[in-house]
Amino acid sequence: MKDNNNRILEVKNLKKYFNLRSGFLSHRSAGSIKAVDDISFYIKKGETFGLVGESGCGKSTTSRVILRLTNPTSGQALYNGNDIFKMNNRQMFNTRRDIQIIFQDPYASLSPRMTVGDIIGEPLEIHRIGDKKIRRKKVKELLKTVGLNPEHINRYPHEFSGGQRQRIGIARALALTPKLILCDEPVSALDVSVQVQILNLMNSLQKEFDLTYLFIAHDLSVVKHVSNRVAVMYLGKIVEVAESKDLYEKPLHPYTMGLLSAVPIPDPEVERKRKRIILQGDVPSPISPPNGCRFNPRCPNAQEICSREEPELKKHAISSAEGHLAACFFAGKPI
Repeated sequence: MKDNNNRILEVKNLKKYFNLRSGFLSHRSAGSIKAVDDISFYIKKGETFGLVGESGCGKSTTSRVILRLTNPTSGQALYNGNDIFKMNNRQMFNTRRDIQIIFQDPYASLSPRMTVGDIIGEPLEIHRIGDKKIRRKKVKELLKTVGLNPEHINRYPHEFSGGQRQRIGIARALALTPKLILCDEPVSALDVSVQVQILNLMNSLQKEFDLTYLFIAHDLSVVKHVSNRVAVMYLGKIVEVAESKDLYEKPLHPYTMGLLSAVPIPDPEVERKRKRIILQGDVPSPISPPNGCRFNPRCPNAQEICSREEPELKKHAISSAEGHLAACFFAGKPI
């Protein structure tokens, strides 16, 4: 019960389908894209929860649905026990002060026609926090907090590098003093050296402002160093959830094993000797996903039951770790 009280966000049976039309001017349905298909997870206060998977698996859609930038098909998203999807406009307006987002592309997420001061100060203006003088002072403080020169408040986004632009995006997310930040691949568009700087910044900000992160990425090596717990997503489904250490040391799902095999080890001797797992085939279409386990067409361990029944995301005896769940009939079997 104590664990439930510590959950800042709880997603239950979330689905997001995008309807397809048979032609440009036609209103006839031609099926739907099952971007997110019945996923459940929770995030505890103060932790970083990693959500990883290949491009197109539904990670970013999940974050946008939680923030109601797009509406869900069904399911619940409970923020401190209150369902975000049932909130009226006023309630949602107030909730957005607590939940902010950092976008993937630092170039597309900032308006080229607005100064840095206007970009970071816009949330303060929308929520009517302080007068113009107070807001300007707050913006300068935020610029300093994220490692930028406050004197650059009147510059435009094109005058900054990619890493600096992402710092501006982080400052904007911090403007309303949120409690939960959805980080949608915040470092994937940056150089490796800059990625480290941004990750270190986010780590220090988490401690300073007592933040909770939903950290979305496709790079498991990045997620390993920032996340307390990790969920692995494949074709709209969560296939494994575990503490970060348990997931990396003893993965149970063959898809997770394949992803981890692609992560380079910084020891040339070990890297040369280890066996690489190459996943065969392409990711199936989310319009017509496979029957049973979504991963079965590409899984070396697949058997007849895998194409007939969908495995439940549950704890398996092979792992003694608490909260280590996998959706696989043959969890832990080497591939």
